[in-house]
Amino acid sequence: VQLVESGGGLVQAGGSLRLSCTASGSIFSINVMGWYRQAPGKQRELVASITSGDDTNYADSVKGRFTISRANSKNTVYLQMNSLKPEDTAVYYCNARSILRNAYWGQGTQVTVSS
Repeated sequence: VQLVESGGGLVQAGGSLRLSCTASGSIFSINVMGWYRQAPGKQRELVASITSGDDTNYADSVKGRFTISRANSKNTVYLQMNSLKPEDTAVYYCNARSILRNAYWGQGTQVTVSS
């Protein structure tokens, strides 16, 4: 499984960005996709995830501001980020997990929120 991300960038506080992640390869084996982020000096943390049944899960810090969704084809996942804060600044990584519990990662995309 290969994951390609896009959509990061620089935005002012209060602004919005949308991240995209497209999976290719053995996508039939994927049952969960999600976004993680890692800020400098901090551990990588889960931001949001979505299952093949469209069940979603969010970190408390982003609830009400971020929305994860899937394209109809199911191989593209989006993260709509609204009301961005400087503390959302991080490298955002797309993640996919297979039914065999293998984990796959994208290359990461930088999101920078200026105050």
